[in-house]
Amino acid sequence: MPKCPKCEKSVYTAEELKANNYSYHKGCFRCWMCNTGLDSNNVNPHNEELYCKKCHGRKFGIKGYGFGQGAGSLGMDEGERQGNVGDPSLRSAPAMADAYNSANFGGTGEKTGPGPWCPRCLGTVYPAEEKKGASASWHNKCFTCGFCNKRLDSTTLCDKDGEIFCKACHGRKFGPKGYAQGSSSLKTY
Repeated sequence: MPKCPKCEKSVYTAEELKANNYSYHKGCFRCWMCNTGLDSNNVNPHNEELYCKKCHGRKFGIKGYGFGQGAGSLGMDEGERQGNVGDPSLRSAPAMADAYNSANFGGTGEKTGPGPWCPRCLGTVYPAEEKKGASASWHNKCFTCGFCNKRLDSTTLCDKDGEIFCKACHGRKFGPKGYAQGSSSLKTY
């Protein structure tokens, strides 16, 4: 009877999942770095260890300047778990908008082309790249939190005075402040 490489226990046929000629329990068929559940579409085995595509690319993929790692290079993770130190100056939304503005619109800081205009970079927003939020049209690249630069969608969007934020930053910046906020165990005497 085969042994599961993760928990070292016997694997019975009814609960067996195979990858790279190793047998795993259904509960052990998870990424060894982030513990995400895996299936046949997103598993990347490396010897007896299993990884999701993102973690496999980070740990074993090509490193260095100019080598994107598929979808992993589009995320906000800068490889902190592998000891990488990110540049905090590149993470602010205004810096992102300035870079986008200078690259695509000449860097004038003024509204360019026909409307509608993106509130962050002031460039024309064409229908193919349009995202709607805070009663405005945004470029897909500019549709990020105004504080942490995290990509947003309709489920994570909060707005304040025409700027957009993720729920966490919006709550931190504009939510209730003070002792015992967010607690339901307030006592009255």
